[in-house]
Amino acid sequence: MIGKIVGAILGLMVFRNFFGMLIGTFVGHMFDLSTAQSRRPAHATSFIAPLFAFAGALAKSDGRVSEVEIRAAEALMNRLRLDPELRQLAIEQFNLGKAPEFDAHSAVTELRAWTHGRRDLAFLLLDMLLDLVYAEGTLVANKLGMLHQLCNALGVSAAELAAVTAMKGYGPRYQYQYQGPQGDWSGQQQQRPRNTVSAVDPYVVLGITHEAEPRDIKRAYRKLMSQHHPDKLGNVPDELKQRAESRAREINAAYERIKSERGFN
Repeated sequence: MIGKIVGAILGLMVFRNFFGMLIGTFVGHMFDLSTAQSRRPAHATSFIAPLFAFAGALAKSDGRVSEVEIRAAEALMNRLRLDPELRQLAIEQFNLGKAPEFDAHSAVTELRAWTHGRRDLAFLLLDMLLDLVYAEGTLVANKLGMLHQLCNALGVSAAELAAVTAMKGYGPRYQYQYQGPQGDWSGQQQQRPRNTVSAVDPYVVLGITHEAEPRDIKRAYRKLMSQHHPDKLGNVPDELKQRAESRAREINAAYERIKSERGFN
């Protein structure tokens, strides 16, 4: 708005007629648009501080922060294409999170607030953190415990975490005893190397058992697609939209594979 006003005044002063004022108004309008596009929305990146603080605490939870975990954190910053200001914030928060006195509960609370109860945003947070969780290959109990703490706060079940983990191509693959539609956290884990995409169990991706009926398979597929659809994300960094698009493709591929194997439409 300011650009249009200033432009109109300058146009009137330079050209001394109505058309000059219109030209100045148009130029000012274009300036306002460019300024608005370059302005970083607060909500779009407000997850950065708590995410990297939690990542620091996660890396420190097994007693030490390794070089490979630091590289994983740096790789996440690169994928998010953080500008210098946000990158410095991420580094500061990561260092804060790995301090012995840091309380990860505060970061969890902020991350839950950022999602506003939206499950697609919750899955994006887990997607980003899993690369750090599995950076060293072996999943230790302390890291798993912190991951479960975050999942509980975000309303993500064991089956849903296993599905995101499988889509990322990581182990462990969880074994659970279902006690309801949300699953539970009492399952045991079996450590294994990172999978290739072709080795991912499509039933794990959809969060269902191999004995599931076709109607249950279809219901699980529709639910996952609604949760992971990239068009519903709104104003988030491009990296997050790309990950949502990738997961949507993986969900589709898993569903098509099951349909082909089971012989239903």
